Amino acid sequence: MNPQLTSAEAAVPEPLRAVLRGVGQVFFQENALTGLCFLLGIAASSPRMALGGLIGSAIGVATAKVAKFDESEIAAGLYGFNSALVGIATLFFFETGLASILLLIVGAVAAAFVTRLMRRHIPFPTYTTPFIVTTWVIFFLAPALGAVGVGASEPQAAGSEIQAIANGIGQVMFQTGYITAILFVLGIAISDWRHALLVVLGSALGVLAANYHVTPEQRTLDPERLVPRFLTENISLGLYSYNATLTLVALFLWRRSIIPALLGGLLSVVLTELVPKAGLPALTAPFVLATWAVLAFGLYDKRVLHREEPPQIN
Repeated sequence: MNPQLTSAEAAVPEPLRAVLRGVGQVFFQENALTGLCFLLGIAASSPRMALGGLIGSAIGVATAKVAKFDESEIAAGLYGFNSALVGIATLFFFETGLASILLLIVGAVAAAFVTRLMRRHIPFPTYTTPFIVTTWVIFFLAPALGAVGVGASEPQAAGSEIQAIANGIGQVMFQTGYITAILFVLGIAISDWRHALLVVLGSALGVLAANYHVTPEQRTLDPERLVPRFLTENISLGLYSYNATLTLVALFLWRRSIIPALLGGLLSVVLTELVPKAGLPALTAPFVLATWAVLAFGLYDKRVLHREEPPQIN
C-alpha cells in the first residue's frame, strides 16, 4: 500500500477516492489515479465491464461504511477491489439483465463481508480470495436464476508474443488489447514504477512458461470460459500469464527479492492449467495458491531451517 496522499489524489473527493483506490488495489496500488487508469483501460475494451467494476467497488465501499468497518482500511480501498472484480466478472460471464444485475449487487456486498471475515480470522494475506469464492458461487448459481451466459469468442489465430504479454496484463480484469495494457501499466507506474516493471515481467514469464513444449494441435480448456481451445490461442489471449503478473508483485511486496517472485510466477502458470480441470474457472485462484505456497515455504524456512541451534559443547 502507498500511505501518502499525493496532491493529485487530494483533488479527488471522498468517497470517490476510496472507490477508485478499490479498483487500484486489484494490482496492490493504493492510488485513486491508478484506479482511474484501470477503469479507462477496461472501458477501452468493454465499457459495460468498466461500469460493472466501478459499481462493484462503490458497493463494496458503501457496504463497509454502513457496517462500520475500519475507516483506514475503507479509505485504502481494501473493501473495494474484491467487489470491483466481482462486478467485472459478473458482466464478463453473463449478459446484462435483471438476474445478472441483482447478482452483481449481492455479490459485491457479499465480497465486502467475506473480505472482512477473512482479514479478521486468517493470519495471512487473503488477496483476491473473497472475489474468487463469491464469483464461483455466482458462476454456478446464475444460470438457475435465469442469467444468460456470454458466449465464447470465435477461435483466433495465434498472435505475437508482444500481444500475448499485453493481453496477460489486461486479463487480470478480463480484458485484452494493447490500449488496455498500456493504461494498466501507466496506472501502476503512477503509483510505483517497480511494480509496473514486475507486471510486464510477470506476463512475459507466463507467456514463456506456457509456450514450453507447445505444439500447434494441442487443445485444452479455456481457463475462464471452460470451453476447449487450442493451447496457442489461450496463450495469445493472455490466459496463462495474468496470474503471474499478480504473483510477482505480491511476492515482491512480501520480500524484496526477485527469486521467490519468479518461482511463484512459474507455479501460477502450472496452476492455471490445473484449476479448470476441477470444473472451476481459474480466475485469480492460481495467483493466490502460488503466492500462499511461497509464503508457506518462507515461513517454514524462517521457523525451521533458520532456527537457532543450541551451542555445541566440545
